Amino acid sequence: MNSQNVSMNSAIDPYVYQTLMSIQGRPVVVQTTQGSVRGMLKTVMPDHIVVEVSGTPFFIRTQQIVWVFPDQR
Repeated sequence: MNSQNVSMNSAIDPYVYQTLMSIQGRPVVVQTTQGSVRGMLKTVMPDHIVVEVSGTPFFIRTQQIVWVFPDQR
């Protein structure tokens, strides 16, 4: 049996995390490196967020977020 040690590293930006926590539960627009997502910010974790769009959860890594703002619609 071959055992290997696995190490995971994740950069956490405490300012982004605190900002996201302050708007949790509100509609948001999130620009990622792959495009934008508009929906309800359901969950905020140090390494990812969950944005619900039409009942479907989108899991977005915090490192992939370019910008985010509360949606006023």
